[in-house]
Amino acid sequence: MLLRMSLSGRPPHRRKKALLAGLCAVAWAAGCAPSDPSAEDAAADAARPSADAARPSADLGPSAAADLAAPAADLAVTPGADLAGAPPPDLARPSPPPDLASHVDGPSTPPPSGWLHTDGARILDANGQPVRLTGLSWFGLETPNYAPHGLWSRSMASMLDQIKQLGYNSLRVPFSTQLFDPGSTPNSIDYHQNPDLVGLDGPALLDKLVAGARARGLRVILDRHRPDSGAQSPLWYTAQYSEQRWIADWVMLAGRYAGDPTVVGFDLHNEPHGAATWGDGNLATDWRLAAERAGNAVLAVNPNLLIIVEGIETAGGASSWWGGNLRNAGASPVRLNVPHRIVYSAHDYPASVYNQTWFSAPDYPANLPSVWDANWGYLAKSGAAPVWIGEFGTRDQTASDQQWFHALASYIAGQSLSFAFWCWNPDSGDTGGVLQDDWTTVNQDKQSVLQPLLAPLVK
Repeated sequence: MLLRMSLSGRPPHRRKKALLAGLCAVAWAAGCAPSDPSAEDAAADAARPSADAARPSADLGPSAAADLAAPAADLAVTPGADLAGAPPPDLARPSPPPDLASHVDGPSTPPPSGWLHTDGARILDANGQPVRLTGLSWFGLETPNYAPHGLWSRSMASMLDQIKQLGYNSLRVPFSTQLFDPGSTPNSIDYHQNPDLVGLDGPALLDKLVAGARARGLRVILDRHRPDSGAQSPLWYTAQYSEQRWIADWVMLAGRYAGDPTVVGFDLHNEPHGAATWGDGNLATDWRLAAERAGNAVLAVNPNLLIIVEGIETAGGASSWWGGNLRNAGASPVRLNVPHRIVYSAHDYPASVYNQTWFSAPDYPANLPSVWDANWGYLAKSGAAPVWIGEFGTRDQTASDQQWFHALASYIAGQSLSFAFWCWNPDSGDTGGVLQDDWTTVNQDKQSVLQPLLAPLVK
């Protein structure tokens, strides 16, 4: 395991092993269980890029690091500018909502009827009543499978039914920019169990998932998890996928779901880290400015969406999890043209994912609330803005992890925070999921901690 880290963020090649998308396709086709640990490790090792490719090295000199960080000169865009690199025109056209009776299996619940907005640290419904988004992530659309994982084992409808039955009221849906490219064909789907998915491309499959959530009264947060389907990126753009393309995709999605409050928020980019900065004015690296450009472009199309902005890795003289450091957001908040739209998001994990310094403190786990307060909790406590814990997860197998899990659950309850647990899938290498390896049985140890935190459906 290569740890080229003077910083304390988690090592890139440990990150969720969502690169085992290749494993899922190969293992499913070969008839072996995708959850087999030896197959998972081998496939993930073969598929993932090196740590050097995934993350700017701390050993790089200033000029080399600057070359890695700097985009081409034409990447800086302003709201309303012409967005080059847009997705194909057919994706940009809003699609009418699929007919639920003919396209969604399972019982129907009255669909979400209104948009959400913020007031201080609270998220409010259309009637001004406080609500909490208490959900989980179901990943796969961001991988080379271009489909939610597990559809080789079960139907999408049965998965969504179970998510609702367990009490979750929202779903975070990761995707990659590459999902919208021609040739990104969904695969590793058992079409005998999912006949309604036959012939659907990636965007249509996303429509299908949103329609299924709508039929069950679940809200959806879309998460641009990575540019290409192979790996996460420190910044919101890469050599292959420009800032313009990133914004154009969000603008397209804002139009696509403009009439559907099921899709309530956009998580603009997953886990900025490495070279990402906050508030320094560098157009190549300042994530705050990039979030403003994308957020304002989105709100120009649909002013009702929540704009969700994650933290970075290093800010305020300290390092944390990728996406988990919002220390600079208080003094340098994200500025949007539409008020009451910003929600900040933090990610947090236990020692089994990476042994951050605070896990070995003599007062652990009593020290954890002060760590969270400093990194992101202060935003909610001060009433500056809502904080949505966009990822937290664990295999829940060590005493340290269990202490962390219970402490964070207590913190969430005490602050009435929204969250999306990582994750539904059992095939997350770092954490496993709410489901066990058979893709059906619930991990009751995890669910018992999460259950008291769950809020009712958001009407």
